[in-house]
Amino acid sequence: MSELLQVRNLVKRFESGGGWLGGPRQTVSAVNDVSFSVARGQSLGLVGESGCGKSTVARTLLRLIEPDEGGIVFDGHDLRQAGAAELRALRQRIQIVFQDPYASLNPRRTVRQALAEPLHVHRRGNAEQIRAKVEQTIQEVGLPLSALERYPHEFSGGQRQRIGIARALVLDPELIVADEPVSALDVSVQAQILQLLERLKRDRGLSFVFVSHDLGVVRHFCDTVCVMYLGRIIERGPTAQVLDRPLHPYSRVLRDSSPVPDPQARIRLARIEGEIPAPTHLPPGCAFHPRCARAQEDCTQRVPALDGAGVRAAACFHPLEQGVAAG
Repeated sequence: MSELLQVRNLVKRFESGGGWLGGPRQTVSAVNDVSFSVARGQSLGLVGESGCGKSTVARTLLRLIEPDEGGIVFDGHDLRQAGAAELRALRQRIQIVFQDPYASLNPRRTVRQALAEPLHVHRRGNAEQIRAKVEQTIQEVGLPLSALERYPHEFSGGQRQRIGIARALVLDPELIVADEPVSALDVSVQAQILQLLERLKRDRGLSFVFVSHDLGVVRHFCDTVCVMYLGRIIERGPTAQVLDRPLHPYSRVLRDSSPVPDPQARIRLARIEGEIPAPTHLPPGCAFHPRCARAQEDCTQRVPALDGAGVRAAACFHPLEQGVAAG
């Protein structure tokens, strides 16, 4: 299966403090040496605690945030080296669905105007062709044609997210970056949106980069998963393998902290102590070692690499033996 997206050694830093506000100038390494790939028709999940850098990764893929280092190659095109015209053309093939659909929709525009705008910007047909494409797309996401003449505030959260998905689909992309697309929705509505995304993935052959902190959602939707901690990927592999038998101690903690809707399930929680280090003052060595029960001297001195030539790998000097199953 060919790779559609390749991300290599991605780095993004933010500066804080200094200037007229005063205070010491500090550097936050939001994304630090992140690498992964997405095959055609496959979905990759980025999971981790809030602030681990997964949404920053999502935005750098479309250069909504400019990365500082690394490479982003989409279907053979280097996005970091692309000029304005080339990037504009490539963005038709890569679209994003945001977490908050209400904030991402213009309240002054009807749904028809919101969906037609990308087609006008990229000159994708005449007025009649654009009208037909907008009407086809809104029905594809499960909303009636009457929705096109209404404004965002007239819809529920789930309906607004369907509109956001329709806006991403209207240009017929090949890759969709979904930044926590169901986290703001009720559980029943989450299921409906996930079923919609699953159908679109199957029918259109779409690829996804799916950002979430909900492991249940990731297990259902994603083929592979990358676990992030303080800007780094610390484990990757097939979703079921990583979640059922994690190799990295943090992956196990993350897995154990996710509630299981089964009263018969008994999970022995992994031991964890301490607080997440400040991103401006990361500890030496492995960033997780101050909270890790398996930490040894080498963990405090060197940063473990994400070893493994195959799809399964963990950045840990002392991984869990053969993974630790739930139960």
